[in-house]
Amino acid sequence: MKILTNICTDDLSLTKQFYIELLGLHVKYDSEWYVQLCLPDNPEIEYGLIQRNHELVPKEYQQSPSGMYVTFVVPNVDRTYETALELNLPIVQKLRNEFYGQRRFLTKDPSGCLIDICTPF
Repeated sequence: MKILTNICTDDLSLTKQFYIELLGLHVKYDSEWYVQLCLPDNPEIEYGLIQRNHELVPKEYQQSPSGMYVTFVVPNVDRTYETALELNLPIVQKLRNEFYGQRRFLTKDPSGCLIDICTPF
């Protein structure tokens, strides 16, 4: 079994750049309607971006995401937070230590998806 998350977006190019610049993901596949990103050291771990209004996305799912978020566990959340600030990304929650043993911050990608970036401590 394999699990692949796909995020719907209105702007494939901008959303692709968000994940490349913030998290260092690599492009595995790129088309006019779909982009597949992967971890640089493990191409089997993939993250997909699909054009929100593409015919493969049912009409009732073509709205902005809500009620969910995607978590990326990174080696150094402080460094990633600094990158987010340098890129002038929207910070939904500033970097902080959480009671459950992770240091994290929340941002939002260009598609409107809430992104949780953390490192265990």
